[in-house]
Amino acid sequence: MFYITIVFLAALFVLYNLILVVPMRERCVIERLGKFRVVLEPGFHILIPFFDRVAYRHETREQCLNIPHQSCISKDNIQIDVDGLLYIKVMDAYKASYGIEDYLIAAVNLAQTTVRSEVGKLTLGGTFSERDALNETIVREIDHASEPWGIKVMRYEVMNITPSSSVVDTLEKQMEAERQKRAEITLANAERDSTIALSEGERQEAINISEGERQRRINEAEGRAQEIAIMATATAQGTSMIAKALNEPGGSEAMNFQLMDSYIDQVTQLYREADVSVVPAELAKMEGLFAGIDQVAETIKAGDR
Repeated sequence: MFYITIVFLAALFVLYNLILVVPMRERCVIERLGKFRVVLEPGFHILIPFFDRVAYRHETREQCLNIPHQSCISKDNIQIDVDGLLYIKVMDAYKASYGIEDYLIAAVNLAQTTVRSEVGKLTLGGTFSERDALNETIVREIDHASEPWGIKVMRYEVMNITPSSSVVDTLEKQMEAERQKRAEITLANAERDSTIALSEGERQEAINISEGERQRRINEAEGRAQEIAIMATATAQGTSMIAKALNEPGGSEAMNFQLMDSYIDQVTQLYREADVSVVPAELAKMEGLFAGIDQVAETIKAGDR
């Protein structure tokens, strides 16, 4: 019974080393007597026990490596901590097995070195604003350096860019000063716009007043011109009528009577308003005055007949 058990266990051991099932997500590197033989694809395979062995197993799916945060110095001499994620995939199992001792550790160290080098080419503001370009540059540099390892760098993502506490305090003060400056500029622009608006309003008001004054003067001038024209027309018509009346019989006598009557009214008004009494020479001869009046009256009557 003991021997049967030994034989059964030996058979199982041989069968275990004879049959190899490679999963879909792996590639197996087979060595025969310590020398590379073949890379087995996923599926069922038969090995020679005690001669063939699985030297390496490689994950063929895309792998995500966490790149620890590290201290970097930017182009403007500011210390910042940068960490990220690196995505790689094994493309050649032979190179991944014999091209480097451990491609995972090598990829992480290479990523850290490349990040320090690329961050040193950018300013602090550039590391934030050009993050996509930084990721592409890091991927290109790592992929070129890791080609002999049989791996492909799919992408790199910067997770955090953290300046030191002193730099953060300085940036906060700078941002506060920038906000204060913008507020002062906004207030100054508002005050300037208000002053401009007020001056424009006063200017427009002065223009409106001057335009109104000019129009008023034009209207007054036109009114006076029309008044003068109407008075001139009336005077001309009156003069024409007087001239026609003078040509009629008794017209001259009537005119003389009218003039004398107006003369007497003017002299009477003068006596009332003047402080000094003035006696015209013609009034000294009262008899001649009344005689003249009687003569004019008789002439008018004769003309009426």
